[in-house]
Amino acid sequence: MTQLSALNSIHQKGKFGNYENKNENNLLKISEISNLIIFQIVQFKHSIIESNNLIIDNLNLPKPLKITSNDSTRILWMGPNNWLIVSSKLDLLDSESVKIDKMNFVLTNLSNSKAIIEIEGDLTNEVLKKGCPLNIDAMKKDDCSNSIFNSISVTLDIVSDNPKKARLICSRSYGESFYHSITDASLEYGYIAI
Repeated sequence: MTQLSALNSIHQKGKFGNYENKNENNLLKISEISNLIIFQIVQFKHSIIESNNLIIDNLNLPKPLKITSNDSTRILWMGPNNWLIVSSKLDLLDSESVKIDKMNFVLTNLSNSKAIIEIEGDLTNEVLKKGCPLNIDAMKKDDCSNSIFNSISVTLDIVSDNPKKARLICSRSYGESFYHSITDASLEYGYIAI
């Protein structure tokens, strides 16, 4: 069975908005991030294990509103005793689930229920400020937060500061509306869909 990305029918490559007479390197870049495993780990309230002893893909679980990462995996703090793992290692859930104590933690595969849009460029913060109530300028590399963008629930993951790069994760069912919100907010600056 072939897996279709959440935005396969609407994400078109090319230049859009106010891009004319601008250096291509200065334009925003918008892309869909797909072909990832996305799963959640939640620690039960009655757990007797310290969560800081849990290692996923050689990464410790992050502190509140932070991310731990390596070349293939990002672990986002989602709330008390709750973490989201996003990885290009498609077998990571299978390999890690055998190591997880099921009496203390539950793992849930969310891969088919999420859409991820990545925005890169100097004007990333300006786009995000148009629809998100967070203090975006205060967020730095490896910060994360749950919020909204134009009334759509999102998880914001700051991937890098230079160049500024942010991933926004939303429910797949809102993927198309969310994509249109992000691209509409980017038209003023011009962007390249890659």
